[in-house]
Amino acid sequence: GLGAASALAAARAGASVVLLGRTIKKLEKTYDAIAAENLPQPAIYPMNLLGATWADHQTLADTLERELGTLHGVVHCAAHFTSFAPLETLPPKEWMDALQVNLTAAYVLTRCCLPLLTKADDASVVLVTEAAARDPKAFRGAFGVSKIALEGLVLMWSKELSAKPQLRINSFDPGPMRTELRRRGYPSGHDSLPTPAAAAASLLYLLGADSRNRTGLAFRHPY
Repeated sequence: GLGAASALAAARAGASVVLLGRTIKKLEKTYDAIAAENLPQPAIYPMNLLGATWADHQTLADTLERELGTLHGVVHCAAHFTSFAPLETLPPKEWMDALQVNLTAAYVLTRCCLPLLTKADDASVVLVTEAAARDPKAFRGAFGVSKIALEGLVLMWSKELSAKPQLRINSFDPGPMRTELRRRGYPSGHDSLPTPAAAAASLLYLLGADSRNRTGLAFRHPY
């Protein structure tokens, strides 16, 4: 999905990308796509955000510091969504799983990597959200709640980072895309949507130095 497309776009821009996800086969597919274009060699770091502990995230940050020395960007594209449902019938496990992947992991990953990001001359954190976060609708379930909370996290954290102008944090709404995640909620009309690659360029802008003065904002990719 958007994670793979963004990784490839970042590699094409000259970045050495660290690919993080739970499915090694998918990580390897993205790795091979980057290697096939003779781009900077990426790295693979398998991690299941659903079950990852604070210690797991800290181990990741320690590994990145040992191997890379610093970090210039974090993009959190991982999302947990099964189906739309009313809150009154939402299974407790679905609530906990959605908030763990969509919100808690985004916070903990950023929090543990913050010292590395601060060491860089220019660094950016991009957390992927959706339009429903700014216009809450019924039956969005735990997924919708997690995205609303994620927007609040970005706005609050951007104010707290005002003393660190070299580091910025933004949310990014890629709009409807042709992904398996969207197919779960909208089975029809899926194949007519743009691919994640169409949104990756806009996301890449938020990672670049030319977005230094734009922080704490919610960006939506215009199709």
